[in-house]
Amino acid sequence: MKMLKSKKALSPVVAAIILIAVTVAVSIAVAAWMGALTFTFMGYEKLEITEVTWDLNPPNTKFTMVVNNTGTKDLTIDHVEINYWRVPAANITDSTPYPLKTGQSVTFTITYPYVNGTAYDVSVVSASGYKFTDHFIGGQDVGP
Repeated sequence: MKMLKSKKALSPVVAAIILIAVTVAVSIAVAAWMGALTFTFMGYEKLEITEVTWDLNPPNTKFTMVVNNTGTKDLTIDHVEINYWRVPAANITDSTPYPLKTGQSVTFTITYPYVNGTAYDVSVVSASGYKFTDHFIGGQDVGP
């Protein structure tokens, strides 16, 4: 009777090297995947009112404001509020919602019965619900 020889198993050193190589490859793949998620989902919205010009011509008092998207995400402007009162779309020359890409700006002219020297909180609200508010004094131009 002949005895069968068992095949020689891989040495423990080779097995350890293979395990380490597989672990490193999987960790690199997971890190690349997580990095892609970060760039996709971790952007932020930020709007700045960079210029305001007041036009006192009773009874049609109005002001013009320039809004700039300085965030890392494109966004949509849903509406504008003055002193936390939603301005009707009919009072705004450019209708909202208004899509705005990163780095892009838009100019709105709003008909509103403001009074020179009175303080106003002007808010631009994105479709995501973020409210970007700045404080202005009626009749005092802001910007370049």
